[in-house]
Amino acid sequence: MYPNVQAYDRGVMFNPDGRLFQVEYAKEAVRKGATSIGMVGKDFVLFIAHKNITEDLAVPSTIQKIFRVDQHIGATYSGMMSDGLHVIDVARSIAQNHRLIYNDVKSISAVAREISGYMMQATQYGGMRPYAVSILLGGIDSSPRLFEIEPGASYLGYKADAIGMGKKVASDILTKEYKETLNLEEAIGLGVKIIKKINEGKLSDENIDISYISEGSEYTSLSVEEISKYL
Repeated sequence: MYPNVQAYDRGVMFNPDGRLFQVEYAKEAVRKGATSIGMVGKDFVLFIAHKNITEDLAVPSTIQKIFRVDQHIGATYSGMMSDGLHVIDVARSIAQNHRLIYNDVKSISAVAREISGYMMQATQYGGMRPYAVSILLGGIDSSPRLFEIEPGASYLGYKADAIGMGKKVASDILTKEYKETLNLEEAIGLGVKIIKKINEGKLSDENIDISYISEGSEYTSLSVEEISKYL
């Protein structure tokens, strides 16, 4: 038994077991967030995100879960909303600064790496807390790519991935049913099926966001009317 164990809760420092409690707490916040899913197809990257609207008087259209980062990059998050919006704004700045300086688009992996570096700072310095958010970042450069950046600032590429409270259920279904040969319509159908499963069938066109990037076209978000066709 280590003396004064609570001291390791108060800042970003390793305990004698090599654990960072603040990072673990941030991951717990992500596990309580609404589910977001990303999938890579032959010529597209798809994002599907559930909007967990708990207030009866809330206006669903004011809640956004999937965002355009650049013409060829999209992102979604699970976890604390304020942290998610901030980190995605940072991703936008990274992409736009590169475009302004080099007159070219930045690769998906390079944006993911810079976001990871930015989030890592919050795990190293006193007076800061880790960002309580996981980000799915994806798009098309030389090929379709998808990355997850988690609160501990590590990032990894995926063919299909899920974050948030439904991660385990979604990952199990994706492992069984996801195929790299899925077309966009089939991928949307699979993603909606997973979100329905996680939410016990309670799903409307106002509490789900669907966006994609495909070869030959820029970031595209489906309207409420378009989403309703898949429910």
